[in-house]
Amino acid sequence: MEVSNALSAVRQAVKEATQGLVERETIVDLILLSAVAREHLLIIGPPGTAKSAAVRRISQALGGKYFEYLLGRFTEPSEIFGPVDIRKLSEGVVETATDGMLPEAEIAFLDEVFLGSTAILNTLLGVLNERRFKRGHTQIDCPLRICVAASNHLPEDETLAAFADRFLVHCFVEPVADAQLEELLRQGWWAATHPPVKSCEIKLLDTLAEQARQADMSLVQPLLAKCVRQLRKEGIQLSDRRVVKAQGLISAAATLAGRSQPTEADLWPLLYAVPTRENQESAREILSDALRHCENDALSAAAEAAANSPAARAARLAEKAEALLQEEASHERRSRLEALGREIDAGFAPDALPERLTDLRQRLQDALTQHEASQGE
Repeated sequence: MEVSNALSAVRQAVKEATQGLVERETIVDLILLSAVAREHLLIIGPPGTAKSAAVRRISQALGGKYFEYLLGRFTEPSEIFGPVDIRKLSEGVVETATDGMLPEAEIAFLDEVFLGSTAILNTLLGVLNERRFKRGHTQIDCPLRICVAASNHLPEDETLAAFADRFLVHCFVEPVADAQLEELLRQGWWAATHPPVKSCEIKLLDTLAEQARQADMSLVQPLLAKCVRQLRKEGIQLSDRRVVKAQGLISAAATLAGRSQPTEADLWPLLYAVPTRENQESAREILSDALRHCENDALSAAAEAAANSPAARAARLAEKAEALLQEEASHERRSRLEALGREIDAGFAPDALPERLTDLRQRLQDALTQHEASQGE
């Protein structure tokens, strides 16, 4: 399949997955970004913040083999990787029955991952780094596109911190803000009975990943080096491994935006390669000038959260407006049309409104006018 077709199908899957989620669009965006970059995602946040729901919904939309597990201190490796194959054991061969377990998953979610035993985490490292499962006589290549791990906090223990560092992308979440509680209730009620429709094949991620690996990085590498120097100057250290791997995220962002060569618009994923929340917030300030041109139509929430740039904000609002304009007329839709119009006006001065948003803002007003006219009939 051509890259453009794969891109269109994957973007539709993201739209399906984000329906019913409130303030979790960034997680969905980062799952897709990480999967195309062939990296893994660590989500840090309190319990009950829809971390697993976000992963589950994008897995349903992409249609991949999914494995999910809540780890505890007494979790056995067999619960994650599979039990010993009894039939083979009777023949004197120690093999693991991996059917339906993590080694055969294409998308995996491991909650409370740092509670895993040393045996689990050591085996998991091989699966994450090499995408290969080794245990006894069992050695298989894993089809894993992405592993998403979650925890309430980053570990302080050095060994566990080193394990956390293997997840290149770090995302920090908080409970939904008070102002969004009505939307949380409405969307949560709807999402409980509306699972995402499978809209593409997970193998399309491989098409995009291959495209990303072939990207010409010569234009963006000097810009990335300048950003890293700025961070180091302000005391934010990124390991050489993280700096090199961040290129994969930038290349994936460009591919998902439909650009064959990464530009300054694609630098924003660097912020998610910064490991801690405090340093991510500092990096956002330090790199504000470097990230001011960042935007991504396909990953608008993650790009805006990282760069806080007008271009990224415009892309996110445009995506939201286009989706809302396609919905059927209702009183609830009318309220959201008004709210989105106010958000656009609050985000841009009239003389700074991008052309694309100018047109969409007018269409929002037209939809409101049509609604009022229909009520007067």
